[in-house]
Amino acid sequence: MPERSDQPQKVAIVHYWLVSMRGGEKVLEEICKLFPDADIFTHVVDRQRISDTILSHKITETFIGRLPFAKRLYQKYLPFMPRALESIDLSGYDLVISAEAGPAKGVICDPDALHVCYCHSPMRYLWDQYHIYKNQSGILTRTFLSLLAPRLRLWDAVAANRVDLFIANSAFVARRIKKTWRRDATVIHPPVDFQAFARNDDLESDDFYLCAGELVSYKRPDLIVDAFNKSGRRLVVIGEGGAEKMLRAKAASNVTFLGRVDSQTLKDHYARCKALVFAGVEDFGIVPLEVMSSGRPVIAYAKGGATETVIDGKTGVLFDKQTVDAVNDAISRAETIDFDPKIIAEHAKRFDGPIFQSALRNFIERAWSAHRAKISR
Repeated sequence: MPERSDQPQKVAIVHYWLVSMRGGEKVLEEICKLFPDADIFTHVVDRQRISDTILSHKITETFIGRLPFAKRLYQKYLPFMPRALESIDLSGYDLVISAEAGPAKGVICDPDALHVCYCHSPMRYLWDQYHIYKNQSGILTRTFLSLLAPRLRLWDAVAANRVDLFIANSAFVARRIKKTWRRDATVIHPPVDFQAFARNDDLESDDFYLCAGELVSYKRPDLIVDAFNKSGRRLVVIGEGGAEKMLRAKAASNVTFLGRVDSQTLKDHYARCKALVFAGVEDFGIVPLEVMSSGRPVIAYAKGGATETVIDGKTGVLFDKQTVDAVNDAISRAETIDFDPKIIAEHAKRFDGPIFQSALRNFIERAWSAHRAKISR
């Protein structure tokens, strides 16, 4: 066998879709910085909504991107994504990094290539949250999901065997990977742009709590609004999504909706809120760390990624039940704690981008060395 370089010569990054700049895309940015010459493959890309760092790479769409209204309806094309992934020609790439939350890991690599999957989550709508998504969908989607989900699960399980090594974004997700695919995963927490949200000592907290992020059912913004409807405390809601119309209709006058805001407005509200209220079960949760980078505490449901970032009584308060009373009791408890903004921010700094880059670089270097030794035998 011919000698190979000490470093991978040709790198491919496979990302599920590129239509916004959320947590998964922030991870992708850091991977792009580690591999500035890597090529990106994705199902669909909206170039107006992704960063210059990502756009600096060569980006190739699968045929999903050419289907009608793909930038808006991409998730409706899920049944076609296995075939789309297997149509990507990765000949000659010796390192493939897939980013999984939607379908991405199912690519077919060269026999001697190393395939590392950074998993944000096994596909929720096929596995642990299948019944939630199904029950909240329209009759047509429910029918198709019932018919197609068994076949898609089978493909997804087979696709997991194409991955050499898994990285999970949290211990919570590592457990789900083990349960879903019977594979072990190394935990490397996602990065937070600490400097972008670093606390401003000149700003004092205002008399409002914050709910920020995508307004979708599994994040439980309904529970937060119900809690503030009952307590009468002031709540500001930032974000948009499928649940927004319902939330606005039920909210009392003490709840204000700002919709989607620019980054400066978001940072300002992070820095001035009394606390972020976070009621869903997240795989990890970048927003709480952004708020903590601003020196503000987080009141979160004690399940999922929040348990790995929020220290009860020190950087926030955790509550054990997803009920209105539990949320309000946690807020009342938080109001009795004298939180130290400096301690909160220092805790968030442990998740800064350079720390993520260092951990990922070390992981891939070790994996690459072991892989080269294995295929050289």
